[in-house]
Amino acid sequence: MFILFLLACPSALFSLSFEDSGTPEELAAAITAAMSDGQALAQTFMLGWVGAEPSPLIMDWIRDRNIGGIKIFGWNTGDTRRLAQTVGLLQKTSLGESFGIPLLVATDQEGGWIRHVKGSTSETPGNMAIGASGYPRDAYLAGYYIGRELSVLGINMNFAPTVDLFTNRESALIGPRAFGSDPVKVGILGAAFMKGQQAAGIIPTAKHYPGHGGTDLDSHGVLPKIEAPFEVLWERELAPYRMLAREGLPAVMSGHLAFPNTGAASTPASLSSWFLRDLLRGKIGYRGIVITDDLMMNGATTWAGSLSRAAKQALLAGNDIIMLSKTPSLYDPVWTSLLGSMRDDAEFRERVRDAARRVLEVKLRYLRGDKKVPLIPDLRKVDTELPDPEGAEFFLNLAARSVTLIKGGAQTPVPLKAETAGRVLLAGQFTDFFRAGKAAYPDASSYWYSESRGAAEFVSYARNADTIIFCLSDTAGLRFLKNLEGMRKKVIVLSVLSPVYLESVPWVDGAVAVYSYAPESFIVGFSAIAGTIPAGGSLPYD
Repeated sequence: MFILFLLACPSALFSLSFEDSGTPEELAAAITAAMSDGQALAQTFMLGWVGAEPSPLIMDWIRDRNIGGIKIFGWNTGDTRRLAQTVGLLQKTSLGESFGIPLLVATDQEGGWIRHVKGSTSETPGNMAIGASGYPRDAYLAGYYIGRELSVLGINMNFAPTVDLFTNRESALIGPRAFGSDPVKVGILGAAFMKGQQAAGIIPTAKHYPGHGGTDLDSHGVLPKIEAPFEVLWERELAPYRMLAREGLPAVMSGHLAFPNTGAASTPASLSSWFLRDLLRGKIGYRGIVITDDLMMNGATTWAGSLSRAAKQALLAGNDIIMLSKTPSLYDPVWTSLLGSMRDDAEFRERVRDAARRVLEVKLRYLRGDKKVPLIPDLRKVDTELPDPEGAEFFLNLAARSVTLIKGGAQTPVPLKAETAGRVLLAGQFTDFFRAGKAAYPDASSYWYSESRGAAEFVSYARNADTIIFCLSDTAGLRFLKNLEGMRKKVIVLSVLSPVYLESVPWVDGAVAVYSYAPESFIVGFSAIAGTIPAGGSLPYD
């Protein structure tokens, strides 16, 4: 009825507003029909910019083009109050343009290792900690409290949950960002995280479709190739997406990954209609929007030949938003060539308008009503509600539930009581490691290891200790740790982030795993080593 009224009264098209009554489907269709080609195309653009302050160029894109969204990166977020002011300024600018359409304001706040909005937001134990605790409620509340903090800042979309599987242990890109290796458990935890974000008013986005966990390569620099056949992908990487699609997932991020043993052949999944239209929408039945990972990554542009070609291919393949980490010029080919293609290619024109309609539907569902994220942040709440006080208690409890005893018991020095530990040496690379370690073992000495100091100096410190508690987080630390083999000292490892490095040092006397370098993770790690709390977590991978 709403659309029939507009067709009968063409003048109404020019007074359409984002706040008009009507279902999201009806109003999105009506606004899209009233848009020029340029206005429709602009809704498919999500841009980042460099610096804490909004650049004049990003302001031009919002004011002159009325783009669909902006992406907040780590380089924008050192001062959370300033970030909130920036979000408010950008939204005011967008709301003053045609139809009064607000921006999607997105970021990567996965929890744990990936936390683009820093400043006064919470540091959290991360996805692998949730997998180690095993409780869907932990996933729900992690999504909820992360979402509440983003809402205070006016950020209405989060590129999380990460539902990549912990398939390739050599992957430095995924690692502790994964909930674990079991597809069904990852799907359950991902769905719970999604629901928690939605309860906070945030638009969740599952990534990196169809799955980045099967490679140790980084699509920022190259196009990774994953050799798994479709039958394996369907039961493994795609299982979480199949589960989340049934739960009403509103957004998916497509990854720059090639799967040569599938119908997409050598084409990156982010540019493949087989992956996005035939499989995701057709076979899986997904109904939300699809957003590219950063199109400026080599995994996309190298294959396509240029950024503008990658952008056109991405839209034709079925993406609804093309995301660029930097701001191109207003008349860059990534804009002018796409606008020209809309004029000359009817099929492409309809695809762009369909994408714009989908984007508007999501905005109308999430960015209106009493439960929406504030478009203009309240700076008083930024000062008083970050970090979230309820969230702080929850994240400490989550860290405690997830801490995992890898090697301990009667035949090991774990638990290690301070009064019987003898001379303790703390060896690590994080300030919070030493702070928590000194709280547990006040008389311990400290050694901050680094490549520049050399192994000989470290060994000389270790010779003067009875017990070394070593913080292990990466291959560099592993090289240092191996110098202790055969020294006849008690060696206890506090593993941080991915615990896979422990498999290379089976000779250590004890080991406890935590999954982030948040202060809470170090506190519970040392508490488990000292025996003041139980280590109840389980390794979330085979």
